[in-house]
Amino acid sequence: MSDINTIEKISEAAAQRPLTMDEALRLVDTENDEAFWALLTGANALRLRYSDQAALCAIVNAKSGRCGEDCSFCAQSAHYHTTIKEYDLIHVEKMITAARAASEMSAQKFSVVVSGRKLSSPELKNVGDFASRLKKETGLSSCASLGVCSETELLELKKTGLRRYHHNMETSRSFYAAICTTRTYDDNREAVLAAKRAGLSVCSGGLFGMGESWEQRVELFMDLRELDVDSVPINFLHPISGTPLENADELCPKDCLKIIALARHILPNRGVVVCGGRERNLRDMQSLIFHAGASGMMIGNYLATKGRQPRDDLQMLKDLGIEIAHSD
Repeated sequence: MSDINTIEKISEAAAQRPLTMDEALRLVDTENDEAFWALLTGANALRLRYSDQAALCAIVNAKSGRCGEDCSFCAQSAHYHTTIKEYDLIHVEKMITAARAASEMSAQKFSVVVSGRKLSSPELKNVGDFASRLKKETGLSSCASLGVCSETELLELKKTGLRRYHHNMETSRSFYAAICTTRTYDDNREAVLAAKRAGLSVCSGGLFGMGESWEQRVELFMDLRELDVDSVPINFLHPISGTPLENADELCPKDCLKIIALARHILPNRGVVVCGGRERNLRDMQSLIFHAGASGMMIGNYLATKGRQPRDDLQMLKDLGIEIAHSD
């Protein structure tokens, strides 16, 4: 079990060099309150070296359901019987309308997210039309989460004005087969690398609370460090009825904060954005995500679940004295 001195030394090292697997695991071996708060204090210090503002992003579920992948956590998979609404890719005007609403919530980035392995050529063109209009009409920076795209497709989207590509690794290589069999970990890795080769900023993270170990959480963050992603979204499982993980044990708030702090220590100068599941898993400890090292959060609704009221999140930031980032 790590003590305060051990945590402080590893936090100091994280500001100077990449942590080892052993060091990262010692960070989260905190069973007493003193070591836990030392971990968060170290993560906060690293966050402040990176940014003292909060970056806000928002999404629209632009194509829902009927997905051929069998991700065991996902309400949109056609393999499971859930109550998710199913619809084809929404019109570009609806995407822009949703983006305007996100701008009113003080979001900085806005992403079009779709279900399925990949989009057709006409669908990709619609997303390109959206990206070409977004900055001019709303002032927001464009992002898209479109499944496994080729480098050629991503280069074309970049020409339209797309700035960032989102594709989650979901979990570590050693745990991945336990949650998805229709797509491989290397498929996800190649999607991230294709976006990087296309010159796009890359947002890639994972979902926690699916039964993975602390070693596997560290493994994922270290692979994201190797992939050199720009932003790491952290999601916590919100069990959906009808999916294989509908009865999964939920994370406790302190473990959620330790996961955020772990990400900050392993990727000290990258965006760490807390997204889906924070209301359910963190409960009354949500305001501590920034002290745990988060530099941003998703505002508004998620894909298959509702988010918190934006006014509550904006009030939280105001109460914390954290300014909202308004530049890309």
